[in-house]
Amino acid sequence: MSGFGELVLVLGDLHIPQRAASIPEKFKKMLVPNKMQHVICTGNLGASSSMYQELRGLAPNMHLVLGDFEDGPREQSLPESLVVQVGMFKIGIIHGHQIIPWNDPLALGMMRRKLGVDVLITGHTHKSCVQEFDDFFHINPGSITGAYSPMQSNVTPSFVLLAVQGPKIVCYVYELIHGEVDVSKTEFTKKEENTAGSKALEGLLQ
Repeated sequence: MSGFGELVLVLGDLHIPQRAASIPEKFKKMLVPNKMQHVICTGNLGASSSMYQELRGLAPNMHLVLGDFEDGPREQSLPESLVVQVGMFKIGIIHGHQIIPWNDPLALGMMRRKLGVDVLITGHTHKSCVQEFDDFFHINPGSITGAYSPMQSNVTPSFVLLAVQGPKIVCYVYELIHGEVDVSKTEFTKKEENTAGSKALEGLLQ
């Protein structure tokens, strides 16, 4: 997998078992241990004691922040934010309820500058979103379980895979639509003035 760069699985808002029973089976089959170097979770795993261990077993590096609806033994020890270095990119992680208005590009930009990162990853909205803003990048993986949210009438299960290749990130959003996995791709290139070659990966996890 070295030819793809560093691979980062990004997910969040599982809410197991309070709002969802489990990760959809078609997603589970794609999440094979040792394919990724990092797992990033935006929080709200839920009360399932086994889910943390399952995610921890997928990659050598696990990065998890505190959500706004935690109900598990790790709650008191989780940070509200994290900054991790993956290749040439500094990646900031928060749950996302701190952003007001939720998912607002200007508010996200303020948080990104506060953390001093190239990429800001947030959750909370249960809706995937990938955007470039002021030459930096904001990524929301949505809810991998499709858990209920008062903000979304119909939640589409989704997660994100990042391939970090030098100054480039290839971002894949996987969504479960009508029982089938749909994949969309976005590419970001880090601008030289920012302080903080891709191969197709659609079938990488399939």
